[in-house]
Amino acid sequence: MAARELVEVMARALAEHPEDVQVNLVPREHVTVIELHVHPDDLGRVIGRGGRIVGAMRTVVKAAGRLEGKRLLLEVR
Repeated sequence: MAARELVEVMARALAEHPEDVQVNLVPREHVTVIELHVHPDDLGRVIGRGGRIVGAMRTVVKAAGRLEGKRLLLEVR
């Protein structure tokens, strides 16, 4: 499963408004940024208390990027 799809599945599972989840890939010079857009009401659910959930998601994204041979970063908006 591609990292983009993985982020989308995780975010939809957490969100109360899964239809508003959007994932975009933004290639930059030495890294590809995965931008995760969620409904404003779901922002806290995706970030989690103290940023624990988004931190775990970022760890998974980095590991998936290594499997794909890419450097990936996750940004939540």
